[in-house]
Amino acid sequence: MESALDLLRQLVTSPWVYVLIFGLTAVDAFFPAVPGEAAVITAGVLAADGGHPNLVLVIATAAIGALVGDHISYAIGRGGGAHRLARLPDGSRRRASSEWTRRAVDRRGGIILTTSRYVPGGRTAVTLTMGAVRYPRRAFLLYDSIGAITWALYCGLLGYFGGLAFERDPIRGVLVGVGLSVIVTFSLEGIRWLRRRAHRRAASGH
Repeated sequence: MESALDLLRQLVTSPWVYVLIFGLTAVDAFFPAVPGEAAVITAGVLAADGGHPNLVLVIATAAIGALVGDHISYAIGRGGGAHRLARLPDGSRRRASSEWTRRAVDRRGGIILTTSRYVPGGRTAVTLTMGAVRYPRRAFLLYDSIGAITWALYCGLLGYFGGLAFERDPIRGVLVGVGLSVIVTFSLEGIRWLRRRAHRRAASGH
């Protein structure tokens, strides 16, 4: 028992813990059976207990891992799903469904992407779909960064402050994380809408 505890202490205080967090959060993005979220929360708990691992590095590593994993999922969808969608016959139900999905992603892709990060299976489905319908890479990177960073903050801080703030009301912690991502995303969507409106006015000469 003592040797197992010693091994855990060595892992927690070594740089390998960040490699482990990165790997778990990256794979979790396209293979939801991997406990990426649980690993980040646990690391946050350990950081609060003894200062190891470093909470800031835990959050940063988790965000980078999630971002990398989401882009792998996006690439899988773009490589395989896009070809399958293109071969769907015109007028078929699946073709109509794919076109509806494409329009929904075009209109509300940012909100869908950032909030889906808080749903383990949902985020994989969304990133695969965005790749399949060829959602713009730059927009994907922008909104996925918001989702990954806020998700990593939520998980890390939930573990760190969980015993104090969210132990009796974990739903509030989820709402705080989702709410933060929605606020930031709506702000960016508002800026984009204002810029498009300004461009349209400039183009029309008003």
